[in-house]
Amino acid sequence: MSGTRGDAARALACLDLTDLDESAAPDRIDALCARARTPHGPVAAVCIYPRFAAQARAALQGSGIRIACVVNFPTGDRPVDFVQAMTGDALAEGADEIDLVVPWRLLLTGNDAAMREIVRTVRRTIGGATLKTILETGELGDPDLVRRAATIAVEEGTDFLKTSTGKVPVNATPEAVEILLEVARDAGRPVGVKPAGGIRSTADAAAYLALCDRVMGPDWARPETFRIGASGLRDALLATLDGSEATPPAKGARY
Repeated sequence: MSGTRGDAARALACLDLTDLDESAAPDRIDALCARARTPHGPVAAVCIYPRFAAQARAALQGSGIRIACVVNFPTGDRPVDFVQAMTGDALAEGADEIDLVVPWRLLLTGNDAAMREIVRTVRRTIGGATLKTILETGELGDPDLVRRAATIAVEEGTDFLKTSTGKVPVNATPEAVEILLEVARDAGRPVGVKPAGGIRSTADAAAYLALCDRVMGPDWARPETFRIGASGLRDALLATLDGSEATPPAKGARY
């Protein structure tokens, strides 16, 4: 699958354009927000650190582009009260969405309670804002454990199941995303899915859209239910839409 202009248009509308590099700075956030408004329409959101939320809110005013902020990122091991405070600060500064990393290392030891506590706490803290739960599926590894983590997140009120931080060796994979889609499908309420990390080409995006179409139906994947977290995908999508070729970022490039 090479990816068509139709695939590129669908993916662009669902893109969470990301700068989660440790060296992120205000000038880079301004550039990110400018890139979020494209000649082919806006992306769904920018995904950034909470300290940049107010800056992004001002830069994107009137655009309809949402502000997603990561918390407990990237390791997933901060104390619950610290994560709760960071979440509150992000919302106060203008975040519309919170991307929460769960304590996945504790899940590997069989400790489900820690994950339940942090998802439940952040869910209560953000009220009606959107909660995306980052499961770090590549580190969990075992499909049964990925399914259990996704199920716990749904039970505790998440709005989106997100694969990964983009900071580990294995990030989004079709196998993990299919499990998340199945859990979302069976949730009994609307739950979205967000593959993140390593998605660099229109063909990559098209493969995930086709997976959504197969599991959830052809009308399901839209910004309200599906996101793609990436930093370099935008240019590849625009190249497809413009009928030109773009070289995707090299493996290991900034997520």
